[in-house]
Amino acid sequence: MKKAVFFDMNETLLNLSVLKTEFDKHFDDVFVLKYWFTKLLHSSTVMGTMDTYKNFGELADVALENLFFETNTHLSSEVKTEILGAFKKLPAYNDVIPAVKKLREHNIRVIAVSNSSLEMIKEQLTNAGIIDYFDSYYSVDDVKKYKPFKDIYISVAEKEGLQLKDIVMVATHDWDLFGAKKVGLTTAYIKRKKEIYHPFYLQADLKSDDLNDLMEQIITMKSN
Repeated sequence: MKKAVFFDMNETLLNLSVLKTEFDKHFDDVFVLKYWFTKLLHSSTVMGTMDTYKNFGELADVALENLFFETNTHLSSEVKTEILGAFKKLPAYNDVIPAVKKLREHNIRVIAVSNSSLEMIKEQLTNAGIIDYFDSYYSVDDVKKYKPFKDIYISVAEKEGLQLKDIVMVATHDWDLFGAKKVGLTTAYIKRKKEIYHPFYLQADLKSDDLNDLMEQIITMKSN
């Protein structure tokens, strides 16, 4: 049996619906939230490639300013605060609490691993009402390198005293799982979005569109 599950947070555990509502106030475009989030992730990847680091909040701020600039839309400080503040108040998907409870019942550690700052992770888990179900949580601020670079997966494993073969990484982002699998973690894909799993990335070991089903698969797995 696996000893720990690392969870990505944004879109994997937390529903971006609240954030979408904020964007919908200013844009008549169903893809604008995805575009902003993609710009944010792109900049984090570029920064990592160049061995340069700014925290996720700073990159989110710049991506938002750029989005409004590109669309000739005025961005006041109040609107910026409202949109970025909503990022802290994302609700958990309905299947999250039952799923993580299953892991804890089998003495499998539940650990959040996010690109967000440690303070942001704590706020998000608290506001979503799920922080008490997590044994620990880690930010890439510790290693100053975003996912999917290998640093954070290895660092968290070491801090938790775990061997890589005893860990499963759960995410709805194929690029996150690509990074995790590349360093030796077992990977589990939760399908939250209507998009294909990138065929050129290492494929996930487990896949499901239901988190409870995915946890059942993890519980029955043996370590390599």
